[in-house]
Formats: sequence, C-alpha cells, structure tokens
Amino acid sequence: MNNDLVITVLLIFSLFALLGSGVWIGLTLTGVAWIGMQLFSARPAGDAMAVTIWGSASSWTLTALPLFVWMGEILFRTKLSEDMFKGLAPWMNRLPGRLLHTNVIGCTIFAAVSGSSAATCATIGKMALPELKSRGYPDGISIGTLAGAGTLGLLIPPSLIMIVYGVTADVSIARLFAAGVLPGLMVAALMMGYVMIWALLNPQKVPAADASMRFVDKLRASRSLIPVVLLILAVLGSIYTGLATATEAAGLGVVGALVLSACQGSLNWRTFRDSLMGATRLYCMIALILSGAAFLTLAMGYIGLPRHLAEWIASLGLSPFMLIMALMVFYIVLGCFLDGISVIVLTMGVVLPIVQTAGIDPIWFGIFLVLVVEMAQITPPVGFNLFVLQGMTGRELPWIARASAPMFALLVAAVGLLYLFPGLATWLPRHMMG
Repeated sequence: MNNDLVITVLLIFSLFALLGSGVWIGLTLTGVAWIGMQLFSARPAGDAMAVTIWGSASSWTLTALPLFVWMGEILFRTKLSEDMFKGLAPWMNRLPGRLLHTNVIGCTIFAAVSGSSAATCATIGKMALPELKSRGYPDGISIGTLAGAGTLGLLIPPSLIMIVYGVTADVSIARLFAAGVLPGLMVAALMMGYVMIWALLNPQKVPAADASMRFVDKLRASRSLIPVVLLILAVLGSIYTGLATATEAAGLGVVGALVLSACQGSLNWRTFRDSLMGATRLYCMIALILSGAAFLTLAMGYIGLPRHLAEWIASLGLSPFMLIMALMVFYIVLGCFLDGISVIVLTMGVVLPIVQTAGIDPIWFGIFLVLVVEMAQITPPVGFNLFVLQGMTGRELPWIARASAPMFALLVAAVGLLYLFPGLATWLPRHMMG
C-alpha cells in the first residue's frame, strides 16, 4: 500500500502541476497517464496512447454528443428564449412567487433541448432577468433561483454529462436519459416549492399580479412553445419507446431544430454557420478530455491503482450510505476546482470499481453523480453558472454564491431523497425500456 501511496502522490502532483501551468485538461490527463505508464508499467506508453485515443474518439455511442450539442446551439439562436417568457408568464400569476417560477420552468424546458447547464442558465437569464428586474422582483431571489434551476441542464435529458458518464462507465445512455426524468422534475418541484415558501414569508417583496387573462388568451400566448415541446417529446419519446437509439434521436433532434428555426425565420447562413462552429468547438473540447481520460483509465489499470484502492475501501467496511456520503463530499470538493465533465472522466477509472464492489446500481449512481456535479456548478471558485451570472449581472461572485446557497441546500436534499427512494432513478428505465 505504501508503494501505491507514493505512485498516487506523484501522479496527483503531476496532475496539478500541469493544470496549474495552464495546459488544457485533455492534454494534462494524457500527460499524467504517459508519466504513469512510462515509470510504473512495462507496456510502451506511445503504443497504448495511440490505440486508446483512437478507440475513444471513434466510439459510435459518442456520436450522440455533438448532435445534441448542435441541436441546442440551433435552438439557442431561435426566438425560443424571447417567446418562452411570454408563453409562461400568464400561467404563473396565481402561484405564490408569481413570475419567479418562470426561471425554474423555463430552465426545465430549455434543459430538455440544450443538455448544457451554462447554456440553459445564459439563455433563460438573458430573457428572464431584465424582465423580472423591470417588474420589481428582488435581485437576490431572481439570480439565486436562476443559478439553481440552470443546473437542470445537466439532469434533464438529453444531458451532455449523462452521455459522457455513459461512455466512460459503459452504461446505456438511453437508460440514463430515462433515469434522469423523475429526479429532474423532483429538483424543479423542490425549487418551485422553495419559491412559494419564500413568497409566503415575504409577501411585501412580491410585486402585484398582472391583469388576469382568459384561458383562451393564455393558450394563444403560449402557442409559440408548442413546437418546442413537440420536438422534446419526439426526441425523448423515440428513445424511451425503443424506436431510436440515443444517436438516432439526436439526429432527429437536429433535423427538427433546423425545421423549427426555418419556420420561425431565424435560420440563415450566419446562424447555421455559428451554430455548427459553436457545437464543433464544444465537442472538440469534450472529445479531447474524454480521450485523455480513456488513456489515464488504461494507465491506472496497468498500474493497478483502482483495484488496490477498491480493495482498501472494501476493507474499511463502509456501509453503502457512508460510501455515498463520502463520495458526495469528495465530488463537491473536486467540483470546486474542475468542471463537471472533467470531474467525471477523471475519477471514473478509480470510483467505478469501488461502486461496483459495493453493489450500487450504475444507473442510479450516474444520476447521483449528475446531482452532485450540479452542486459544483454553483460553488465557488469554479462554479460555471456563477461565472455566467457574474458576466450577465455584473454582481460579485461571493454575492451570487450566497444568493445561490438555498439552491445548493435543495440539491443536497435531492440527493437524500434519491438515496431514500432509489426508484426515482430506476423505476422509469426498468418499466419504459423493458
């Protein structure tokens, strides 16, 4: 074990030294893996690196990722964000908290077409924050709920981070998508419940309701959301019913997004090119990280660290609850310094054997992992949603983090509910997908 400890300390030191020097995360992971194989393994590092990176980059399962990214980029450039507030606002007037609920529901809807937390937060924020401010809603609750609800982009399918987890852990992406639906709705319901309680406790801070509208007028105001909802149902429905794989459904989503954009009149050469280039840049970053992580996982396997660590943790006799709590703290701390995708690909080679040894369902664990990574999106110093909101509002990062603290507590509560009721994540994939 002492020898393993020395190797681990050396590799961790190499990792942070490379990250601290400004090297890209994907190249850092590759460099650490090369050091590990070169010093502590008999297999030639260059040959292993070439084979592993090619195998990772040419994975057919991974094809769904750039397609879903592209679908979100296309819809990001439509009039969806403008129409969403107009369509949702009339239905919120009677709820305690009124238009604050548009943050949560808007993020829930956009999460189902985006797959990215930062994109969800930015899109809904650009539309909702100026409107809420002009109507007199307090900045603290407006920005805090947006920061929390923006994390739903990771949990509600199609989720980019679920695809990354599915590829690295060799788990069905379609089942992961099904598993994310009920927990995603649960988190949205918790956040709406918090807004209602806050509004009932602070009635003087909630502006007066708008003039009431007839039911027909509400439907007319919401008509622009119908095509987007139909697209979401088509993409996710084709996966859940088994008519299409995740990759085929992603292709359907891209075609549907292009048609929707054309019908709205927002599709031209510039938006098409910008959406394609935006998706390409994001996917290339993710693919480089995944390739480096695949090589690092292989190197760890040859060195034997995951197996030895799993055996050591098993010898501690931790209950599943204690193991989950320890992993939650571990990922929250790690998420303070790395983005969600990097956290997952960096740790799967070590954590997955431990989870499998403990008998934890990998589908359930994937949803748990996404929830914990959501927390990292709103924890400084590297909370992506905090950076997005800082750029949009000009507020200081600590102030935004304090405003988001109740949402962090709700996500912790969601992890507790997921542990107490594991069927929230396992029931839908088991029943909808045979």
